[in-house]
Amino acid sequence: MAGVASAPIASDPLPHPAKIQLPNVRYTITSPPPWPEAILLGFQHYLVMLGTTVIIPTTLVPQMGGGNEEKAKVIQTLLFVAGLNTLLQSLFGTRLPAVMGGSYTFVAPTISIIISGRWSDEDPVSKFKKIMRATQGAHIAASTLQIVLGFSGLWGKVTRFLSPLSVVPLVSLVGFGLYEFGFSGVAKCVEVGLPELVLLVIFSQYFAYLICPRKKLFDSFTVSITVAIVWIYAHLLTVRGAYNGKPPKTQASCRTDRARLIDGAPWISIPYPFQWGLPSFDVGEAFAMMMATFVALVESTGSFIAIARHTSGTPVPPSILSRGAGWQGVGILLSGLFGTGIGSSVSVENAGLIAQTRVGSRRVVQISAGFMIFFSILGKYGAFFASIPTPIVGALYCLLFPYEPEA
Repeated sequence: MAGVASAPIASDPLPHPAKIQLPNVRYTITSPPPWPEAILLGFQHYLVMLGTTVIIPTTLVPQMGGGNEEKAKVIQTLLFVAGLNTLLQSLFGTRLPAVMGGSYTFVAPTISIIISGRWSDEDPVSKFKKIMRATQGAHIAASTLQIVLGFSGLWGKVTRFLSPLSVVPLVSLVGFGLYEFGFSGVAKCVEVGLPELVLLVIFSQYFAYLICPRKKLFDSFTVSITVAIVWIYAHLLTVRGAYNGKPPKTQASCRTDRARLIDGAPWISIPYPFQWGLPSFDVGEAFAMMMATFVALVESTGSFIAIARHTSGTPVPPSILSRGAGWQGVGILLSGLFGTGIGSSVSVENAGLIAQTRVGSRRVVQISAGFMIFFSILGKYGAFFASIPTPIVGALYCLLFPYEPEA
């Protein structure tokens, strides 16, 4: 009938009405903070993602046969690729302020490659390189799954069926699934992890509202301030000999010089593709890695939804989620080409940091990607920041992971 407007076609979800936007979000995706504040916030994101970047290679590289030099180089490579993936995701993928880093999801298939029984080299370095090349081949093969699902639009068709009833448990399980890494990390060295956890709670939940509430100093920079305080405290314990004669596990968790990353890291080094040699391929390992890739895809989808909510963005359309999945697949491909030993997904702890600081600026995350690339090239300086004791990282997880389900 003439004069009667046709009903809109329901496709992508409509934006949040203003009345249900999340309150108190200081900077949204397209409203960046001033440059000095943005640089400090970007460095804070870099500090938070360092935990996973260091913990995973520290666990896997010795099992692969590598020493301190190989461990430092793997951390450097993982940091470099994480910076590239973060830039690609923020510029061409979902364009959300999502930090892309190493994922615990890929640890299980990587360990299955390590213990497969195919490696019998007497030289541990040769064994390490062969295992690394096998993980590279598995990552390259597995990346095709996300690339096809993402860029073909198939993942977008799947996410159209996501309703609030299904999104809530999806996002919650992403945060709760990683929560175990928090308190177990703190327990490895209680005298370091517990002060960090207590200071985090006091600074973020009390000082932020009692001292200079208008300047938002403690609200925005809680992580940086508390990490600096407890790191200095842990270093004083180390140099005063508090851990001399303690068991090796205690020293590895508590000492600030326990990882020997600085000694093994070069002053300047640029990671490059196939630095460990040409990848090797195995069908069974590729399928196992594909399963991990699919799990990482589901987790990242939940994190994308949570990040959009924490930044007061509109619901992410299925087409954008699909495009983000495709670029995440490209990120896993880069992990295979460069040889990080682990695949990538959205960093859940950085999503929690966005919720804690209420700063969802894309510029801040891109600056953090710049720090990742910069400190991965300057190996000694990057290794210095990477030597933060793991109990401090565990305390950060205890606070930041619970923010994820709040979306």
